[in-house]
Amino acid sequence: MKKSIIKIISTLFPDFMVKKAYEQLSNPQVRKLRAHETEVLDQARKETVLFKGFKIQTYFWEGGEKKVLLVHGWEGQAGNFSDLIKKLIANNYSTYAFDGPSHGSSSKGETSLFEFTELVGAMIEKHDISHIVSHSFGGVATTFALYQNPQLGIKKYALLTTPDKFLERIEDVSQRVGITRKVKEKLIKRLETETGMETAKLNVSDFVKTINVENALIIHDKNDKVVPIHRSKNVQRNWRNCEFAEIEGTGHFRILRTDTVIDRVVAFLN
Repeated sequence: MKKSIIKIISTLFPDFMVKKAYEQLSNPQVRKLRAHETEVLDQARKETVLFKGFKIQTYFWEGGEKKVLLVHGWEGQAGNFSDLIKKLIANNYSTYAFDGPSHGSSSKGETSLFEFTELVGAMIEKHDISHIVSHSFGGVATTFALYQNPQLGIKKYALLTTPDKFLERIEDVSQRVGITRKVKEKLIKRLETETGMETAKLNVSDFVKTINVENALIIHDKNDKVVPIHRSKNVQRNWRNCEFAEIEGTGHFRILRTDTVIDRVVAFLN
C-alpha cells in the first residue's frame, strides 16, 4: 500500500492505523534459516521450556567451564549465530542460545520487548552466565534485563550493533508504515498504558550507566542501513569500560558471518 494512501487512512481512521503499527512492533516475521545454520542447531542439545505462555526453544553446545549466552535480534533466531557458535565450540566454550518468544522455532503469538527482556534475564540466571554476545535488538533486551536485575554480573559482553532509544524504533516503524504524527503519538500512548513505562526512558544509553558488566565491546558497520552507527556510538559514550570497533563491508546482517568479526569477538571473550 502506498504511503500517500496510508496517510489518508491514518487521518480518517487513526485507531485502525495504531492497531496496524502496533502489530508491526509485536509480531515478528520468521525468516528461513540457511542449510549450514540448521546443521549447527542440529548439533545442539535442545530443550523446550515454558515462558509467559510461549514454548521457548533453547539450545546448548557443551564445552568447558566458560559459559556464553547468545542473544539474537528482533526477527532473528539462534541459528543466525551459527558461524560464531562453531568458533566458540572450537575454543571450548559451553554455549547457550534460544529462539525468543514468537521467533525461530519457539511458539508464535503477540510479544514485546518486555517479554524478550524477562527471558534474557531468566536465561542468564538459570545458567549462571558470565559472557554474552548479542546482535542488534538483542542488545536492547540484554541491557534492559541487566538494568532491571543489578544482581546479575557479567564479565564480558560483546554487542554486534545495538539500537539505542526505543522511540527511535517507533520512529523507524512509523516511517516504514507511513503513519501520521497523530497516529504515532497515539501508538506511544498505547504502549505506555500497556507497559506502565515511559518510552522516552527506554534507552540503552541510559541502561548501560548502571549495569554490572566488567568489560564490553561494540562492533558496528559504519554503513549499517538498519541501525545507524551513531546510535551505538551514543551507547558507547555512556558506558564505562566499553570499547568501540567501527568496521565496514558487513552491513547489519553479514556482520554475523564475517570471519574477522567472529575472531575479534572470541579474542575479546577470552
